[in-house]
Order: sequence, then structure tokens, then C-alpha cells
Amino acid sequence: MTEKIDPPAPGTVWASVDNATAFAVRLLMAHKLPAADAKVVAHCLVRADLRGVDTHGIQYLPHYLGRVDKGLINPQPELKLEKKTSVAAGLDGQNGFGFVVGMKAIDGAIEMAREHGIGIVAARRSTHFGMAASYVLRAVEAGFVAQVYSNASPAMPPWGGRKAMLGTSPFACGAPGGKLDPYVLDLSFAVAARGKIRKAGRRGEKIPLGWALDAEGRPTTDPGAADTGVVLPIGGYKGSGLAMLMDLFGGVIAGAGHAGGVGNQFSNYDRPQDVGHFFMAMKPDLFVSLEDYRARMDRLVTAVRGAPRAEGFDEILMPGEREQRLEKTRRVSGVPVGPVELKSLNEAAKRACVEPIAVSATPHA
Repeated sequence: MTEKIDPPAPGTVWASVDNATAFAVRLLMAHKLPAADAKVVAHCLVRADLRGVDTHGIQYLPHYLGRVDKGLINPQPELKLEKKTSVAAGLDGQNGFGFVVGMKAIDGAIEMAREHGIGIVAARRSTHFGMAASYVLRAVEAGFVAQVYSNASPAMPPWGGRKAMLGTSPFACGAPGGKLDPYVLDLSFAVAARGKIRKAGRRGEKIPLGWALDAEGRPTTDPGAADTGVVLPIGGYKGSGLAMLMDLFGGVIAGAGHAGGVGNQFSNYDRPQDVGHFFMAMKPDLFVSLEDYRARMDRLVTAVRGAPRAEGFDEILMPGEREQRLEKTRRVSGVPVGPVELKSLNEAAKRACVEPIAVSATPHA
């Protein structure tokens, strides 16, 4: 048994990687993003779609651009690393796109790690940065181990509470492989991301019990009721504690909003978000030789995949392997765009006076 991707909604069309990227770039540039920054945002959004993280893909473009129009996202930040030591730097995101802030930060961490073995960047005054794996993949593909923490707007109560204070804050980490696949883990400490709940709402679908509580603290299957209530942590108090850790690194240490102070991008239209992120990159051969590291990683991957399987499972996957497989497939077939999302994207294109997204009725061969 392998976890399956949700089947496409009726009326789904497909956009090639090039067409989806080009559309995102021209829409972003129409909202005054420099070409280089527009390419960064587009790359992150499309790669999320490629890896099946559709809740963080190009469907969110109209929403982000609406916040640009309201002055809540700065389309032209001037980002500079603030070196604290030879291996640590701060970064004022100036309320820019979180994708641009995140890539500036992880690139800075990689450069410090390249010279000194390890590099850390803590970013403040940022905004939603999409799929956390984007930044881990940047480091892994450059040959580095990485960890990424981010906080988020209140969505979960601390364990034992009933008021949202902690975010569905993402954590991602990764390590290059040897001859075999890398390790790439990307997760939130909520049972389900709010993006999944909102996606169900847009499609008129119910959510499973156990994902969220309504505003009165009652279990619900209604996405609308869940959006006004709270989502639940994985593992009870364990997930709650780990979500607090994201707020510690992403908020307290980075100097960003924390303790419920991060703005909600879907309801707070009176102020920027002040999201905080924390990025770490490290050479994989600090403690063993690079040759030994690669052999050890291959031994780990082989052992995991070769472990005795439980009933109902036909294979054991490494973290990130499912997404890697889907990305390989979708780079050929294109990324699916549902009818609701297509309408929203093309309406945004019309408002910006740019060409609509080019799609086909069937997956590409």
C-alpha cells in the first residue's frame, strides 16, 4: 500500500512546467516584482505543484497578489544579510514575499557553510513562504544538509487550551544521498494544513473528523466551521510542543512575531504578517569523510527500504521519495489545475492585463 494522490477534480486541466512558470512570472512582474524575484516565487510555487503539495502551489497567486495590492507584501524589498558571526546572520525581510526572503536566507546559509562548515540565517518581517521543502531542496541539491523552521499565524491551541495560539508551522530537513536518493522531510505539526481545509471548502467537500474543531471547540467535518475554529496537533501534546519549538526558533530567536503575534494572511488585512524563519545549512562531511558519509547514507536508505513490511504495504519509502516520484511524473504530464483554481488564475490575469495560463485538456504525453 502506498499513499495515493487525490484524484483530479472534474474539469481539471494541465499546465506544462514551462507554461505554469511563465504565467506566474508575468503575473508577478505585472505587480512590480523584479524579474529575478518573480522567477524565484514562480519556481517555488510550481515546484510545490510538481511535488503534489498543491495547497502551496500557483493556486495561491491571486491571494498573494491581493496582499501586494493592499500594501501588505512588499514587491521590491532590498534584502541584505546582517552578519552576526562568521557562521550566523540575521535578515530583515522587509515584508517581502516569503519565497524571496527564504531563498536569500538559505543561499546565505549555504555560502557560510561552504566556507566554515555550517551557516545559520534567522529571518524576521517575512510573509508566508510556501512549501518548506523548497529551501531544503536548494541546500540538498547543492550538497548540504539543511534544517528549516518557520512559525505561522495562530491556528492551534497549546495542549490543554482552547484558543488558537500556535501556527501550523512547517519544519523541513534534508540530507544528500550517496548513489541513492536523498532524505527530504517536510511536515507541519498539525493533523492537516489549513490549506487542505480551505481546498476542501472551495471544492464543496467535507473534511475528516479529527482534523479540526469549530469555534465552540466541537469536532467538525465542515471546512468553513473548521476555518473559524482550530486545527489539531499530531500526537497530542507532542505535536503541540513541536509547534511551540517552531515559534521559538522562527519567532523568539529570529526577532519576528511570536506567541500568537503572527498575522493571518487570510484575515488580517490591517498589517503585515511578520513571519519568522530559521535556516541552517551544514557540510555533510564535518565528522566523517565525504566518501564515508555517502556510503553511510546509502546503507541507511537500503536498510529502510529493505525492512520487513507490515501487512498491507508493498514497499517502504524514504521521506520525500513519494514527492520525488510525483515530480518526475508531473514534469512530463504537467501540473493539474482544477476548474475553480483556473477561473481564479485567469481572472487575476485579466485584471493585470496579462495572457491567461496556457493549459491542455489532458495530461501531456
